Amino acid sequence: MLEVGDKAPDFEAEASDGRKITLSEFITEGKKVILYFYPKDMTSGCTTEACDFRQYHPSFEEAKTVIIGVSKDTMSSHHKFIEKFRLPFLLISDQDLEIIKLYGVWKEKTMYGKKSMGVVRTTFLIDEKGIIRKIYSKVKVAGHVAQVLSDLTTI
Repeated sequence: MLEVGDKAPDFEAEASDGRKITLSEFITEGKKVILYFYPKDMTSGCTTEACDFRQYHPSFEEAKTVIIGVSKDTMSSHHKFIEKFRLPFLLISDQDLEIIKLYGVWKEKTMYGKKSMGVVRTTFLIDEKGIIRKIYSKVKVAGHVAQVLSDLTTI
């Protein structure tokens, strides 16, 4: 289980812009990273969260911070999500759950009394040295992105 103060695990993945990216490339560039995991494109909570990140995107850019969203949706689904909601940041399709499990966000969930495995909405604030400075677990969407932005100014 990852904790605040741990080095964020590096990964390589294809991003929605078609490039292979690594977490370490952004760290090398001296950027902070908001790595957020969400259950599913086009669902109400995930759409609200993505649109909130879109709204605050210029402020994150000013703070030299990259936003990366990760779910197990297909890249085709991500492209539709990006297009429909004009998302200006990268999304990663993690269908094999490699990054999702690496960050410990694949967990048992209960919905309407039924248990199943899934992505638990979680955000990691990673500083320019690659250290996890904040972990937001079981995120409630309302006000979340504003809180992340506020916390970013204190690290």
